[in-house]
Amino acid sequence: MIEAFEKSQGPWADVEKYVGRYAGMDFSPDIIDHAKGTYLFTESGEKILDFTSGQMSSTLGHSNPEIVTTLQQTVQRLDHLYSGMLSRPNINLSKNIASKTGENLKKVIPLSTGSEVNEAALRMAKLVTGKFEVVSFNKSWHGVTQASAGATYASARKSGAPTSPGQLSIPTPYTYRPNFFNSEGEYDWHKELDYGFEMVDAQSVGSLAACIVEPIVSGGGILVPPKGYLAALKEKCRERGMLLIFDEAQTSLGRTGEWFAYQYDDVEPDILTLSKTLGSGLPLAALVTTDKIEKKAHEKGFLFYTSHVNDPLVAAVGCTVMNIIERDNLCQVTKEKGNYLHDGLQKLVDEYDIVGDARGRGLLQGLEIIKSKSNKERSEFIGDEITKRCYKLGLHMNIVNLPGMGGVFRIAPPLTVSYEELDSGLAILEQSIKSVQNDINLGNL
Repeated sequence: MIEAFEKSQGPWADVEKYVGRYAGMDFSPDIIDHAKGTYLFTESGEKILDFTSGQMSSTLGHSNPEIVTTLQQTVQRLDHLYSGMLSRPNINLSKNIASKTGENLKKVIPLSTGSEVNEAALRMAKLVTGKFEVVSFNKSWHGVTQASAGATYASARKSGAPTSPGQLSIPTPYTYRPNFFNSEGEYDWHKELDYGFEMVDAQSVGSLAACIVEPIVSGGGILVPPKGYLAALKEKCRERGMLLIFDEAQTSLGRTGEWFAYQYDDVEPDILTLSKTLGSGLPLAALVTTDKIEKKAHEKGFLFYTSHVNDPLVAAVGCTVMNIIERDNLCQVTKEKGNYLHDGLQKLVDEYDIVGDARGRGLLQGLEIIKSKSNKERSEFIGDEITKRCYKLGLHMNIVNLPGMGGVFRIAPPLTVSYEELDSGLAILEQSIKSVQNDINLGNL
C-alpha cells in the first residue's frame, strides 16, 4: 500500500516513471508538500508566495479554515448523490448565486469545471437558438472539451485535431497594441468591433448561435475591454439573434472588485458561466441563465447529465465561499488592494525599459514584458527569465506568451492577501526585473 503523502527517496524518478504530462511544458521544479493562506511549502522546505491563487482559483487562500470546516462537516452528512437528486446545499448555492446576479439571471445548474460549464452553455445556446455557429475572441481560452476548445484561440489550436463546426473569431480589444485608429490617432475599438463582425457576417453560413467571451480576457494576457465595448458587443449579438455568454471563470466572486465583472460595465449576458473562483480551489462550476432560456432549453430536451452535477459537498463549499465574501466585504477590499497592487506595478512600468504595460482590475492584474519600450517587441525569453528568478527568490508567477504580444504576467493573489504580502511580492518581482534589465544592459542576456 502507498499512502497519499508518503514520501520516496527519489520523487522525480517516480514522476519520470509514472506521471503523465498534460500541459505542453515542464512541471514546476518542486514537489509541494502543503499550502496555507498565500504560501506554498515544498518538500525541500522552501516557502513560496503564491501570486496565482493556485490555478487562479484559491481566492480565499489555501486551506482556508472555514472551508476546511465546511468540508469536514458536510462529508459526514452528504458527499455524493444520484445526479437526479437534490439537496439543500445545491438549492441554497443556486439561491445564493441568483441573489447576486441581478434581475434576470435566476436559473442555476451547478457543475464541476470551467471546460464543462462552457460546454454546457454552448450546447444550451445552440439548442435554444437552433443554430450552431459560435464567435469568440482571437486570444480567448474557454476550455479543453470539444465546443469549449473550439472557442479557444489562445493556445493549443495547432494540434491538428478538428474543432466543432462553425467556429469564428473577432479581434480581442488590446489597448496597449491597437490595430485600429481614429482620425486623432487613438485606438478605435468601435472600428475594430465593426470589422470583426463584418468578417463574421462574411464567413457565417447564417447560423449564428452565440458569442462567448471573458469580460477581462485572462488567458490572452489580462486584456481589459474599454468602457462601452461589452455593451456594443451585446448589441451586435442582439442584431443577429445570438446569445451572449460571459465566461467568468477567473473574473467573478470578488476577483475584480465586483461580484461579477459584467456588473462593472452594467452589461448582463444571456448565459453566465462560473467556475474557478466559485469553489475557491475545489472543482465547482455553475451555469446561470434566465427563466426564459432555461424553460425553452428544457422544453427542447436539454441534456447535460453528469456524474457530479449538483454534488452537495462542493455546493456547500460554494455557499461558504459566497458567505465569506459577503460577510468580509471582499469586493470592496479587493478594489482597494487591487489599486495598491496596480500602483506598485505601474512603478515598474515607469522604471524599467523591459516593462511595457500594467493593466487589470481588482486583484486580477497583468504586467507585459517586452524587449524595449522603443518598439514594444516581444520576447518570450525575458519573461521566462524573470519568472525563474522570481521563483528562486520565493515568488510563484505565471506568464502568458502568445504571438503578437509580450510575455504577460497574470497576477492574481488570493483576495485575502495582506498588504505586507503584496509588498513582498512586488519587491521580489522588482528585484528579478532589475537583475534581468541589468544583465541585458551589460550584454549578458
